[in-house]
Amino acid sequence: METWARRNTRFIVDPVVSALAGAGIPPNVLTVTGFVLNVVAGVLIGLGFVAVGGLVMTFTAMPLDALDGALARATNRESKFGAFLDSVLDRFAEAALLIGLAILFLQRGDLISVIVTFAAMVGSFMVSYTRARAEGLGVECKVGLFSRLGRFLLLAIGLILNLPVITVWLLAILSLLTALQRMVHVYRNA
Repeated sequence: METWARRNTRFIVDPVVSALAGAGIPPNVLTVTGFVLNVVAGVLIGLGFVAVGGLVMTFTAMPLDALDGALARATNRESKFGAFLDSVLDRFAEAALLIGLAILFLQRGDLISVIVTFAAMVGSFMVSYTRARAEGLGVECKVGLFSRLGRFLLLAIGLILNLPVITVWLLAILSLLTALQRMVHVYRNA
């Protein structure tokens, strides 16, 4: 899914990357700024402004996350630390959004949704971890229904439409299934 998105959004991304490169903005600045904006979105969600948090995530944080790697490649500033920072802050960003949802549900007294939100967080992290661990063992592992882009698209739509309960249920189920798919894939290929 990510490869398809990169290929089909180049007409938008390339001119923006050129402008950012011309302005001398380092890729890691985009990474950190995108993370901070996701934290802001999580706080807004926790305060009950679900759709506003979704808009902040979708129209500010997500685009920055899409641009940091492209900017690094375009300016020959790719680095192991930059890739590491991007991956780590991506997990923290997801956690910030899901913690915001858990706080929202706690305030509403919806303990079932709090538990489902934590299941979604575990599933989300396990999708990323299973890939990283598999690749550390030399097994390519990009399989599965629900990659990071899918999770963020689901969050974007669900939050903007102010459907937090349905969103966390779908996120939990689809993320956990994807982690399981990746485990089976590694079992078959290791």
